[in-house]
Amino acid sequence: MQSRKSHRAARERQRGAVAVMTALCLTALVGTTALAVDLGRAWVVRNELQNAADAAALAGAGSLGPNYASPNWTQAAAKAQSAITLNKTEGVALVTAQVQTGYWNVKGTPAGMQALPVPAPGAYDRPAVQVTVSRAAGQNGGPLSLVLAPVLGITTMPISATAVAVISAPGYAGPGALFPQAISQCLYSAYWNSTTGQPVNDPATGQPQEFKIGSAYNYPGCAAGMGSGQWTSFQLNVQDVTSIRNLIANGNPTPMQIGDMTWIQSGLKNSIYNNVPYPADVLLPVVASLGSGTTGSTVPIVAFAPFHIDNANNGSNPYISGHFIAGYKAASASGGSGSATYYGAVTAPSLAN
Repeated sequence: MQSRKSHRAARERQRGAVAVMTALCLTALVGTTALAVDLGRAWVVRNELQNAADAAALAGAGSLGPNYASPNWTQAAAKAQSAITLNKTEGVALVTAQVQTGYWNVKGTPAGMQALPVPAPGAYDRPAVQVTVSRAAGQNGGPLSLVLAPVLGITTMPISATAVAVISAPGYAGPGALFPQAISQCLYSAYWNSTTGQPVNDPATGQPQEFKIGSAYNYPGCAAGMGSGQWTSFQLNVQDVTSIRNLIANGNPTPMQIGDMTWIQSGLKNSIYNNVPYPADVLLPVVASLGSGTTGSTVPIVAFAPFHIDNANNGSNPYISGHFIAGYKAASASGGSGSATYYGAVTAPSLAN
């Protein structure tokens, strides 16, 4: 008799323990499910906010120009703010974001946004727009309201995302971006104002100064009204006219960046000047100098510069005439992580790493 009572009591204790364990397991299961569901929603919202921040930063950076030497910070900030309202989170339009303008060092020294004013931007500093968009108290409808996590005592979750976009003088030129005429860097001392970031104007007309670019054989150095230029085949070691004509039509076949070696042609190649398009805006590789010692050899590229071609002449002293331009949007070009000198060309805005 005693044995039956003992067995019955043991079974009742076991049933009680199972009930407790079941309750604990159900609580854990509900909690895990709650976290999985709400974290999934939070991940979606975080992506929506990141996309909005990316788009707003790119829109703002795209409004920094056209004068790279003197960015329009106010215009860029306003553009970034207005771009935020074009995006949504959970189907509801975003209203506001925190926008900061300044300089971003692509080498990370210093790290983070350098707030204005920056006395003298360094070689690796890029004009930038930083956008942070949040779902938090008082911002864009407040923090994310959780559906199941309240069983764990968690009712809301603040979420934010940040993006930085920069513009740059081009340090990298993708295929097709370059016209195959290398020019001497000394032209910029005569025809470019590095302080204002603008071409030097002709006092008589108030327009950018016109000058001729011709072969180093006929236009040595950078004299008044003229300067050295030479056909280049980029990384192709060729000397024939047909190849240069193809490069005029199609641009550089492979990417080029500052520091890369470019092949300088020898000879005048007068007939090629008949194939020069004008009027046209082109992007030229800049080299330190051109002369008899550099033709038929490779020299390093030191910058990329835009030039407006007004005319071309294939006479006994062939030349291309035109002027430098500012605010040129360099297609297929980026700033890269190196140092790039602004000679009038600006890359499209890109997200900073």
